Amino acid sequence: MLAALVNAWRVPDLRKKILYSAFLLFVYRLGAFIPAPGVDMAKVAEVFQAVMGETGGGLLGLVDMFSGGSIQRLSVFAVNVGSYITASIVIELLTVVIPSLEELSKEGPEGRKKISQYTRYLAVALAVLQSYGYSAMFREAIRPGAVWTLLVIVSMTAGASFVIWLGEKISEKGIGNGISLIIFAGIVTQLPGNVKNVISLVKSGGTGWVFAIVYVLMSLALVIGVVAISEGQRRVPVQYPKRVVGRRVYGGQSTHIPIKVNQAGVIPVIFASSVLAFPGTLAQFIPGMAPGVRAFMNNVWAYNIVYVALIILFSYFYTGITFNPVEVADNMRKYGGFIPGFRPGRPTAEYLDRVLTRLTFVGAIFLAIIALLPNITGRLTSNTVTFGGTGLLIVVGVALDTMKQIEAQLIMRQYEGFLK
Repeated sequence: MLAALVNAWRVPDLRKKILYSAFLLFVYRLGAFIPAPGVDMAKVAEVFQAVMGETGGGLLGLVDMFSGGSIQRLSVFAVNVGSYITASIVIELLTVVIPSLEELSKEGPEGRKKISQYTRYLAVALAVLQSYGYSAMFREAIRPGAVWTLLVIVSMTAGASFVIWLGEKISEKGIGNGISLIIFAGIVTQLPGNVKNVISLVKSGGTGWVFAIVYVLMSLALVIGVVAISEGQRRVPVQYPKRVVGRRVYGGQSTHIPIKVNQAGVIPVIFASSVLAFPGTLAQFIPGMAPGVRAFMNNVWAYNIVYVALIILFSYFYTGITFNPVEVADNMRKYGGFIPGFRPGRPTAEYLDRVLTRLTFVGAIFLAIIALLPNITGRLTSNTVTFGGTGLLIVVGVALDTMKQIEAQLIMRQYEGFLK
């Protein structure tokens, strides 16, 4: 792996992409420490701790982890990419419902470019709403006056737009998925602080070294589990008959269709978290909703059940978008391929759909279990240790995806890659 990294660094254009991505992530982390104008940082910390105490720290702590701690500092990047993720969910749903958007999605690069433009517009509109929600949440820490509140909203909206632009530039000219890498950077930067909390907890007598060792072993087991589920796949055998074209014989080989256990990756967890964060923002505009939203967030059972249900729902939803059994079956039939024991066409599509449904259920349950682990560990440690399953899931998932992109670049240049 070290030799492959050296070879990757020796490729000029690949080295340029890596440095470009690293520089933009560095810019993002700098912006995360710039407070919004007219904000009293001491009062921001007080309000944040008070809200964390009222809500149990679950959702707000999770969103703050995604933003790299920007919310507890009320920085200009506090909105982060949350509005963009929510906008992506809405546009994906509308693409299924609205025929014109569905046609655009099938028009190739130009159509996708237009849909991306609509997503950005909606993301900016949602960023305004979310910025207003944060300004209302931290109103005690903001200088009095409508002008200062408006300035905070404008600065946060501009910060969210800039972060989205950074993510798109990383995807376009760098390595990896930009939006995912931004979330990755925010989570990873909090890892040293959580390690420090564990050490402080042990030294203060709050827990013993046995707990620390168990915590490390559980983290390693989670990493292994996430990698195993992310890379696990069901290989459906496919047979292509021999065809004679002129004097040449084509086909006659056996291959397979790889169907991943976790086809959706970390997207369902991010989507579910964004959806759960939206009612809190909406409650800032409709005061009558605030008690109901607060009661829901304080109800551990109700919150976790909805969270798990959303993860399972988005797992099936996103998997259905990325893998279409009918389309795969039609393509196989066009080239004469078939799955042994199943007729081409509808029977093949039904079999693939059945396999996909079962695998997606296993992957969704695994994601739900991993996502609930931070709540369990938080209760056991009184929220002293917040880096849990969700953070590890995103970090490992994004790292694997980025590694695969570097692997593809290395293979194109005939270097030995990371993955065996």
